This record gives sequence, structure tokens and C-alpha cells, in this order.
Amino acid sequence: MRRRPLSLPWAWIGLGCGLAFLWLPVVLLVLYAFSADRIPFQWGGFSLRWFEALAANGRLLEAAWLSLRVALGAASLATLLGGALGWVLARHGPFRGRAILGGLAGAPLVLPDVVIGLSLLLLFVLLEGATGWPAERGALTILLAHATIGAAYAAVLAQARLAEMEPELEDAARDLGAGPATAFLTVTLPLMAPSLLAGWLLAFTLSLDDVVVASFVSGPAGTTLPMVIFSMLRLGLTPEVNALAVVILGLAGLAGGLGLLALRLLRRR
Repeated sequence: MRRRPLSLPWAWIGLGCGLAFLWLPVVLLVLYAFSADRIPFQWGGFSLRWFEALAANGRLLEAAWLSLRVALGAASLATLLGGALGWVLARHGPFRGRAILGGLAGAPLVLPDVVIGLSLLLLFVLLEGATGWPAERGALTILLAHATIGAAYAAVLAQARLAEMEPELEDAARDLGAGPATAFLTVTLPLMAPSLLAGWLLAFTLSLDDVVVASFVSGPAGTTLPMVIFSMLRLGLTPEVNALAVVILGLAGLAGGLGLLALRLLRRR
């Protein structure tokens, strides 16, 4: 039986409800960032005092800068590892241990963060006892832990993208005289680029807002922004957190706008 499409008013109502559910909390957060009241979720008149307080809060800014650096490094490493793993699983056919490799690669997708964090902590402790590295847990161990999680997502996206690609395109490049490396760089890699970019963005987002795994593998030298905000919950949040969220939203919107502009310019060319 053929289903009748929804009428236009109901479609707009559903769309509006969905957007309100997603964006109303964000809009409220932005509004309260400009409140003069000390209570984070109470309006006390328009003011920019909390942005000034944020600029003078070295602890929050240092944690935000550390989180950004860790997320950039973890996302890049996860994209390299996940892209290579997805390429192996999609292009090298059946081989001994393929099922085990695929299962291990996708395990971080289904394992709880508590299990992943505890297992990585035990690994770092074992390595420190056996080799002396890492000497202390901090930004590097957080980066490696986040890259491990992000690589699983990047591998799934890369493998799905390569599964949609026709292998004949690469074979045609080789028939025309291109070597394996040239065929990969000129044919396979450009076609994989959208999935690699999506994997990088996903790994970056997961690293930037992770608190569970980072709490296990961090030390005194590595306190990320989510960990700082989570610790502030015990004593009470201040509107500086709202101001920081507005700054992050602004930077994300700017990055998204620049990305859309770059895509339009590429399409015109």
C-alpha cells in the first residue's frame, strides 16, 4: 500500500519542533552568557562582564587551548590510522585474520568509555613499568587515547566510501601506466577525501568533548576543558562557562562558513 506524503503544514511543524528541540538549549545558553547576574541561568540585564572575566581566567583558557591542541593532533592521527585501516579492509580482499582485524578495529565503537579508559590506563602503566615511557600521563597520553577511539570511526567511514567506489577506476589508472602509488594518490585518495574529512571532523568533536577517557589517562600536566568544567560542577558553575561556549560556537560557525565558501569556490572551478 502506497503511503500518502505528509501535507506541507505538518512537515513544517515537524521540522520546527525538531529544530527547536536541538537549538533551544543552545540559544538559551547564548542569551545567559550576556546576563549580568552571577547565577549562570538567571537573567540580570545585558552585560559583557563575563567575557571580560573569561579573558582573565587563565585556568579555563589554558584548558581550552590544551583541548584544542589534543583534538587537532588526535583527529589527524586517527584519520591517518583509520584511513589506512579502512583501505586495507576494503581493497585487500579476504586474508588470514581479516575478521579479527575488522572486529578489533570496530571494538571502540561499542565498548563503554569506562572500559576503554581503564584498559588504556593499564596499558600506559604497563609500558611505563617496562620501558619507562610515558614518564608521566598528560597531553600525549590523552592524544593517543583519543586517536585510538577516533581511528575506529575513521576506518568505518573510509571502508564504506571505498566499498562504493568501483575498483575498475584504479585498474584503469594502472593500465594507463600509473604505478600503485601514483594510482592511489591521483585516483583513490581524492575519492576517499570526503570520508577522510568526515572522519577527521568526527574524531575532532569526540576528542574535544570527551571527559571519561581523558579522566583515566590524564595526569596533573593534562587537564582538558571538559574535565575542568566537570570539576566546577561541585562548587557551582559561573557564567564564564556560558561565555566560553559562545566563543566556541562562534569559532565553529566561522570554520563552517569558511568550509562552505571553499566548497563553492571549488565547484565554480
